[in-house]
Amino acid sequence: MREETIKVILLQPGKLAKTAEIDASLEGMQRAVGGGLIEAVYPFEEEVCLVCNEEGKINGMRPNRALYDEDHEMIDIICGPAFICDCCGENFASLSDEQLEKYGKQFRFPETFFRTGDGIKAVPYNPNKEMER
Repeated sequence: MREETIKVILLQPGKLAKTAEIDASLEGMQRAVGGGLIEAVYPFEEEVCLVCNEEGKINGMRPNRALYDEDHEMIDIICGPAFICDCCGENFASLSDEQLEKYGKQFRFPETFFRTGDGIKAVPYNPNKEMER
């Protein structure tokens, strides 16, 4: 049976990651990623995925978080709001408490992106500290 709401890690550009409960319908998930089509990305070893706006980059949504390979090399940049959820069944589902803690820590800080001679770099920052200045 499909859940009506699911517990996820919500990632918004410029904001700390947070645990959230979102509507598990397609429309609810589309709202969570800023409208439009959703796309699931599978950068993790376990059956967890990152769901983002499929057209986030081409629609000019703000860069959010970088995804890295096992050597900590940047492999992609997620633009616009996104969320991390369980994807081991036929529907997206809630993360376990352990997964909420793990991915909440891993993606806690938003990142700022800039070009260098070697490509694009991402630097995590605490948005609450930025507001204090």
